[in-house]
Amino acid sequence: MLTLEGFKQLVKDDMLETVVVAFTDHYGRMMGKRVDAEYFLDSVCDSGTHGCNYLLTTDITMEPVPGYDYANWELGYGDFHMVPDMATLRIASWLEKTAMVMCDLHNDKTHEPESIAPRSILKKQLQELQSNELSCFAASELEYYLLENSYKQAFEQNYQNLKPAGYYLEDYHILQGTRNEKFTSAVRRHLKYSGVPVETSKGEWGLGQHEVNVRYSEVLPMADNHIVYKQCLKEVADSMGLSVTFMAKFATDQAGSSSHIHMSLWKDGKNAFVGNEKFGPVEGSDIFRWFLGGWIKHVPDVMPFYAPTINSYKRFVDGSWAPTRLAWSYDNRTAGFRVVGKGASLRIECRIPGADCNPYLAFAASLASGLDGIKNKIEPPEIFEGDIYAAAHLPRVPYTLAEATAMFENSEFARNTFGKEVIEHYSHFFKTEQRAYDKSVTDWERRRYFEQI
Repeated sequence: MLTLEGFKQLVKDDMLETVVVAFTDHYGRMMGKRVDAEYFLDSVCDSGTHGCNYLLTTDITMEPVPGYDYANWELGYGDFHMVPDMATLRIASWLEKTAMVMCDLHNDKTHEPESIAPRSILKKQLQELQSNELSCFAASELEYYLLENSYKQAFEQNYQNLKPAGYYLEDYHILQGTRNEKFTSAVRRHLKYSGVPVETSKGEWGLGQHEVNVRYSEVLPMADNHIVYKQCLKEVADSMGLSVTFMAKFATDQAGSSSHIHMSLWKDGKNAFVGNEKFGPVEGSDIFRWFLGGWIKHVPDVMPFYAPTINSYKRFVDGSWAPTRLAWSYDNRTAGFRVVGKGASLRIECRIPGADCNPYLAFAASLASGLDGIKNKIEPPEIFEGDIYAAAHLPRVPYTLAEATAMFENSEFARNTFGKEVIEHYSHFFKTEQRAYDKSVTDWERRRYFEQI
């Protein structure tokens, strides 16, 4: 990470020339501008810069989507103000002479935060957390598939017959990991030197599937690190003629890629989940108990913030390492909520989000749900022991984006928590994704019906 003084010295020494000034769209993609380093010092670090507000209404192909109140053709698609959060200024070590800073988005006329911007939504929940004299530490475990094809080759092949960087299941295999160490060691190093402290890397359960874990931190820096992580891995892969995908379900016959969220609340420098109450083998506090209760209860209300795409829901398959039912257990990977650690390390792992989630939205949904649990003393269900995949009586996660969006749109909890503007904006966003899929002809349809129907 860089202080402003450190940044100035690097510019003076001709070590930095460019600053990536960035934010995320709804998909969690890094968007923004490249700014000359000296111009950044002269203007942008104090006054910010501008971007077109259509970027919070576009679809994934960058087409302006009608039907949003926030920005549309009638309003002329004006600007928002990109305000650098200087605490996020860092070296982007995988890019030549480049730094990077994350921005908050403010309304260009009122100068207030744009309420629908993903980072604004998380910061609103952090204000609620602080009003309870609590802080939150979190980590997101991102999984991905590494492929021997470049992104351009994958595109030209219509994403067919791609070659994974592995030819047998490599979960924890050191040999298979060694074969991909040229890429993985590069991203570990670049993340480390770009302010994203790395813990471990390992092979995962799918062909060519991997995971690089970074250290937990306070929740806003963790969300920022999550975005930098994805950008770094994609750009390093691209530079090597490889590709990585963070699709939740890359292939029907392979494991999905997750973004497990670990969270604990802290107060006065101590883990507020620590306590003497017994919950099966777990000893915890009322704060632990009610936060867990609220987090589980409100999954149906906020599910699209964990699983935002059509593809997200293909991941929720029994016996696939992805959770399918709303239950909690201790150190049980069949559970949607896996409690791990004890004492100061006690935390809750939500295994529902996929690698395609926007971390600002997923963290905001998690905090909002847990805080409502504390406020209303929501009891969690009884701890479950055994194979939760086989427990057909337990409530299931939604089956489709359409189902999840309907629950989100009609949720009194979500509307009261995030506000009418956010709910209507994101409901339209998720419905746009669903409509795009509904009118598309897929390879599955051609294989199934071309001759046989």
